Amino acid sequence: MIGLTGELDGSNFEQVIDAGRAARDGGAQRIVIDLAGLTYMGSSGLVAIHSIALLMRGQEPTSPEDGWQALHELGTATAGSGAPGVLLAGPPPSIERVLDRSGMLGLFPVLTDRDSAVAAATTG
Repeated sequence: MIGLTGELDGSNFEQVIDAGRAARDGGAQRIVIDLAGLTYMGSSGLVAIHSIALLMRGQEPTSPEDGWQALHELGTATAGSGAPGVLLAGPPPSIERVLDRSGMLGLFPVLTDRDSAVAAATTG
């Protein structure tokens, strides 16, 4: 479980990727990203979620030093390509709009709350 609060932007997105990497390296088969506490998510937040999806598929994400390349990779993602091991929980309406407008909303299972996401992660 990765619980996010406040703002997810260029100042902290690498910490979120590191948390996803640590969970994967610790043997996690599925990761729930709890978005309920977010008040803002910029494009770096989209990169963080996409990077965790790549990690869960056994791929290494583009380095943040590569700048825009990380965002361009988001454009090549297709429905269902997020990762079967990543579930998003409880995005507030403003965060759900960001996910929708970016095209990422359809890439991941989105559950209404943390408990539902954890249940789905442990059963499916």
